[in-house]
Amino acid sequence: MGKKILMICGDFCEDYETMVPFQTLLAVGHTVHAVCPGKKAGETIATAIHDFEGDQTYTEKRGHNFSLNASFDEIDPASYDALVIPGGRGPEYLRLNDKVVSAVRHFFTANKPVAAVCHGAQLLAGARVLEGRTCSAYPACRHDVELGGGTYADIPIDQAVTDGNLVTAPAWPAHPAWLAQFLTLLGTRITH
Repeated sequence: MGKKILMICGDFCEDYETMVPFQTLLAVGHTVHAVCPGKKAGETIATAIHDFEGDQTYTEKRGHNFSLNASFDEIDPASYDALVIPGGRGPEYLRLNDKVVSAVRHFFTANKPVAAVCHGAQLLAGARVLEGRTCSAYPACRHDVELGGGTYADIPIDQAVTDGNLVTAPAWPAHPAWLAQFLTLLGTRITH
């Protein structure tokens, strides 16, 4: 039976890190509710595409309009089995929202599966749930992880790390790795 998963998004979350996990988790039979503070089901967030093109940091381009399918003000974190936090610029400001922080903390208190990719670690650090945890993130977020009490996992950009109920990855090239690890935590079995 599929799980009910909450995805907390925000304007300029990374396009691939929002759309790909959303669609993948739906494709394997899970229910995913994508929400954003201040927005309702049917409204959209703007996404950003981050590419690695040989510069000292990623480049950013306007992505798509991603449609939310649930209303943030109506969610009850206790009714969800797991949480997904996309990266991009959204987590930077989402961590300032007390209701978002409270929702993130719920998943750790209840020991439910959580996946965060790239800058999603900024929201984890802001929620103060990284103490004693190993967490990967985009390298520019290393200090957020460490200042949040976590151990930064310096792994290749296409890899992921699991620490208990937490799966993290540096960026979207790690989708195959972190989605596989997250599906394992969810108890999802795919047979061929």
